[in-house]
Amino acid sequence: MQEGRRERTWSAPGASPPVLRITDEAMSFELFIGRRYLRAKQKQAFISLITGLSIAGVTVGVMALIVVIAVMTGFASDLKSRILSVESNVVVKCYGAPMTHYPTVLKAVKRIPGVAAVTPFVLSQIMVRSPAGVSGAILRGVDVSSVHAVIQALDPATLKKLTTAGDHGALHIPGILLGKVMANNLGVTVGDVIQLISPRGMLSPIGHIPSIRRFEVRGLVSSGMYEFDASLAFITLSDARKLLHMGDGITGIEVRTNDIYQAGAVRKRIIDTLGWPYWAQDWMQKNHNFFSALKLEKTVMFIILMLIVVVAAFNIASSLIMMVMEKKKDIAILKAMGATDGQIRKIFVFKGMMIGVIGTSIGVCLGFFLCWLLARYQFIHLPGDVYYLTTLPVKLKPLHVLIISVSALVVCFLATLYPARQAARLDPVEAIRYG
Repeated sequence: MQEGRRERTWSAPGASPPVLRITDEAMSFELFIGRRYLRAKQKQAFISLITGLSIAGVTVGVMALIVVIAVMTGFASDLKSRILSVESNVVVKCYGAPMTHYPTVLKAVKRIPGVAAVTPFVLSQIMVRSPAGVSGAILRGVDVSSVHAVIQALDPATLKKLTTAGDHGALHIPGILLGKVMANNLGVTVGDVIQLISPRGMLSPIGHIPSIRRFEVRGLVSSGMYEFDASLAFITLSDARKLLHMGDGITGIEVRTNDIYQAGAVRKRIIDTLGWPYWAQDWMQKNHNFFSALKLEKTVMFIILMLIVVVAAFNIASSLIMMVMEKKKDIAILKAMGATDGQIRKIFVFKGMMIGVIGTSIGVCLGFFLCWLLARYQFIHLPGDVYYLTTLPVKLKPLHVLIISVSALVVCFLATLYPARQAARLDPVEAIRYG
């Protein structure tokens, strides 16, 4: 016998020539028998039917998991990009009062590692009035020269309209950018004049007098998020200060980081550098509840769809149990020929795992194919007046596919343990006598 080549020989008692000889180089004894059992036609067609249903169940479960998780991942990723297109990665503010002498703070924040761009801003709630109606809004005063480096939804061409004279330029009416949904609700378009009403007006003996100023709509902003497009309005930093009577102060500083997932670390560096009375908040903190809900939803969907694989695993266990009952004589003969309990267990574990591997492989291939179809042809359309997107976004991550595949195989493996244990415990004498 050559070195590195081993042979196993099983002979019937009293027989001189071996009745079965299989080399380890070709295939293990357990795997060989398991494959023969899987491919052979069963005496009871019902067992073969259950085996086919088991493969189909694993396939459908894995395919559904891959498609659903890919869609939910794409939804979260698309939503994240839309939120970050109108929000900065980090916001720096001052406790209890507007931020004064902000140029010094801007220079200090710019020097912090991980910071890509900074811009000052003013933020306040106001009322917007047009000839067609009234709406509440979140007013943002922006620095036209630097805000486009932080807020992606505001491109330089659109921002330039705030500083150029419009149709009513002779009247020296300042410009404003409105969210597309808000403009539709107010019944205005580019070139129309609206009024901004702020409760933070001038102080008089009887209290604050609301500040009212006219603005010309110079452009419309569309981020794809209904909540933002229905509430945001942008004017220049100087116009916002005049409207809100803030003098030289600002609300805070918006920061864009080199890596959005390092925003938390950059926030801590900002706090350590500036100290009291400044504080900072990153985008993950501002939207923590929202993204936590998405993560929980994805986990719940994974568990629910994994139940399809669990049902298929019960079918695997059922088919193996019935096969053990049908193959009692075969098992008894193998044991009489010298097969150990461990080898008998492996035969049925291998057969069950073959079902799991076949079903998982087909499911992964179909999942990839369906995800490609959804991304390529976008044949599923969503109502635009209900959802912020009109097609299903798909983002397939290799890690998710690996987790789904391993989870399906683990469930299939657990389903084989009980039938394999029952087969190994079979008494060959009793099986041959009464089988």
